[in-house]
Amino acid sequence: MARRSAATAGRPLAGTGRHPDEGDTRERILDVALDLFIEHGYDKTTLRQIAEPLGFTQAAIYYHFAAKEDILVALHLRLHELARPVLEQLVAETGPSGWAAVLRGLVDTMLANRKLFILHQRNQTALSGLHIKGHDGDHEDMGQQFRHILGNPAIPARDRVRLTCALGALLSSLMSVGELEDLGPATYGELFREAITDLLEPRDIPGDAARLALRSGRGGAR
Repeated sequence: MARRSAATAGRPLAGTGRHPDEGDTRERILDVALDLFIEHGYDKTTLRQIAEPLGFTQAAIYYHFAAKEDILVALHLRLHELARPVLEQLVAETGPSGWAAVLRGLVDTMLANRKLFILHQRNQTALSGLHIKGHDGDHEDMGQQFRHILGNPAIPARDRVRLTCALGALLSSLMSVGELEDLGPATYGELFREAITDLLEPRDIPGDAARLALRSGRGGAR
């Protein structure tokens, strides 16, 4: 029987008579692997270690994934599933207020999936080779959407730069979420949303305009 790629495995196929529990089993394998890859690292985790907590044989893992690398690819693609609709929403917006609303709404979802970001932070070397393993097209599609926003001359340059800063801060913060576990998801989420707002919708602080004018005047007097 031909094995399916990591990107398509687990999806129902018409006419195959596939058992309805197979998709659930695949997700259970991924969940166990996610914890092990975070705790021990991808390179030091074996398929046998993944199979044991599930009561499987190593051969049973091969029914769902052709190789351990396919498990890592499938976990990486979970992030794609989170990112794709967000990029579509960002493209539909035309300025900082709309972008801020989209990103604030994303925070809880991203925190609920924070293990995926910890996985990427702790297994960067293993993940760095995935872009040549058959999912470059997905990356390119998302890249085009992002470039559509940043290259839109109808959007003020200042706003586009703010968006790049907000997205950079968002990704950096999520990659560091493992080091901020003492805050708890609720506190972290609140501070996260506040930071996004500060980057995209900075609040006017009384006296700022006067101070800027004073500095400008001093600069011109030199």
